[in-house]
Amino acid sequence: MKSIYDEWDFFKRLLDMLEQQLGTNTEILLHDLTKDYNHTIVDIRNGHITNRKIGDCGSNLGLRVLSGKVKDGDMYKYITHTKNDRILKSSTVFIKDDEGTTIGSICINEDITVSIDMEKQLHERNGYSLYSETDQTTAGEQGEIFVNNVNELLDYLLQQALQEVDKPLNKLEKEDKCRILEYLDQKGAFVISKAGEKVADFLSISKYTFYSYLDQVRENKPE
Repeated sequence: MKSIYDEWDFFKRLLDMLEQQLGTNTEILLHDLTKDYNHTIVDIRNGHITNRKIGDCGSNLGLRVLSGKVKDGDMYKYITHTKNDRILKSSTVFIKDDEGTTIGSICINEDITVSIDMEKQLHERNGYSLYSETDQTTAGEQGEIFVNNVNELLDYLLQQALQEVDKPLNKLEKEDKCRILEYLDQKGAFVISKAGEKVADFLSISKYTFYSYLDQVRENKPE
C-alpha cells in the first residue's frame, strides 16, 4: 500500500462497521497524514464528540509521530478530555505504507463522561472502589487535545511551553527561549507548516535567530 486511498473502500467499510457497532457516543476518524497537517481528517463519524469535521487537523499526538520523536505511536484505551470537559476513552493506530512510513491513522474517541459520573455516584454510595485512579492510562502528561486547525494546536503548544519555563513572555532570556524551542521540537510542533514564523513572532526574534537557536538546541550545544 502506497496511500490510504489504495484501500479506501476497506477503510470506509471499517469505519461504517465501527460506527454501527459503537453507536453515536463514539467518534471514529481516519487521518491522511501525507496531507498538510491543517487538513488531515478525511473521514469522521460522530464528529459532535470533539466538534471536528472533514478537513480539520490532527491532534498533538500525530505531530510527535510525524516528527520522528515517537517510533511506535499506537496507543490503546488512554484518557483524554475535550475543550468542553467531556471525558473520552481513546485509541489510536497508525497506518504505514509498504516502506514503513506513517501515512495515516485511525482514531476512536468514546465519550465516557456519563458512565464516569455514574461510577462516582456509586462510589459515594458504596464507599468502595475496585480500582484506583492510577490504574488509568493517559496519553502523556498533558494528554491529547482536539482542535479544528493547526493555529489552535500551535497556540496550545506555545502556552504549554511557556508554562514549562514559568516566566512572563516579556522576561524571557535566550536560555528560556531555547528551552521553549526544545519543548516545541520534542512535541513535533515544527511539522506544522510555517510554525517557525509564528514561533519567531511569539518569541520576538528574527527568523535567522530562530533557526540559530533551534540548531543549537538540536545539537545540544547552547552557547
